[in-house]
Amino acid sequence: MKASAIAHANIALVKYWGKRDNGLMLPHNGSISMTTDDFAAHTTVEFGVPEDVLVLNGTQLGKGTEEYDEYVGNFLAALREMTGRRERVKIVSKNDFPTAAGLASSAAGFAALATAVNEALGLNLDQQALSVLARRGSGSATRSIYGGFVEWLRGSNQDGRDSIALQIAPPSHWPAFRMIACITSFQAKKVKSRAGMSQTVKTSALYKGWLDSVKHDLDAVRSGIQSRDFSLVGRTAEENCLKMHATMMTTRPPIIYWNAGTLELIHSILDWRDEGLECYFTIDAGPQVKIMCLSKDAEEIMKRAKEFPGIEDVRLARPGPDARVVREHLF
Repeated sequence: MKASAIAHANIALVKYWGKRDNGLMLPHNGSISMTTDDFAAHTTVEFGVPEDVLVLNGTQLGKGTEEYDEYVGNFLAALREMTGRRERVKIVSKNDFPTAAGLASSAAGFAALATAVNEALGLNLDQQALSVLARRGSGSATRSIYGGFVEWLRGSNQDGRDSIALQIAPPSHWPAFRMIACITSFQAKKVKSRAGMSQTVKTSALYKGWLDSVKHDLDAVRSGIQSRDFSLVGRTAEENCLKMHATMMTTRPPIIYWNAGTLELIHSILDWRDEGLECYFTIDAGPQVKIMCLSKDAEEIMKRAKEFPGIEDVRLARPGPDARVVREHLF
């Protein structure tokens, strides 16, 4: 009843922002992402222990803390309701990248947790069912179950059973696609995604326009991935990112995740594109800028990004693998 798993963060090309059901973690809109070959979460679980325990990046977090109650506590409650199993569990998880900083740490973490739980309890869930389980911890974790390019379907059923992730294409479909993550701050963000979404849905005057535009973006990015049309994917993803942040900025009070480095890099990417270096940016709920490009331009863009003032780290990611069981335990 002990197992370990590794899953990778995904970077959304068409963003998910806002839930229609907070309990079941059902989104207002569908989304598409690329699972990275970098930014991994490694998680070990063991059932049959005296009490529930969570150790995240070396720190034990118990009941009564936000990280436990709102995230892992809800996930375990959903797991126990789903399976009827009542054993207590020890969870030890670590990320090889900043947590709660706009790099989809919860996506990687809960995809790894769901995969390890499935193995430890012998649930024999397939990937679609695993994506539903992972969703109960973090919406974007739905997509990190699969590698490559992934779509999370909004679904329409009230019970959420059709709100699942499906793989659009495996990593081998588009090996030239690159995502360069430029870290402008290692600090945890002040407004976590879950709270930010709720605030945006309730108060942003632009939110309806955001929802009305998402189907077009989904169709364009899905088609662009299938045909390997980089310009279509990059252009649409960049526009989708800006629309999402516009809804955040128009909440009450406003949520502005960007910092000075974020803005300076955005302007530079636009300048580089005008010079003929085709690249596009996307930004999740945080200050980190991800630059989309093709392999032929990655070296030059990496060089420019590393020389850029205000950037603390630069990491190159390719389309990465499925969440998977591993033999290396953390305890």
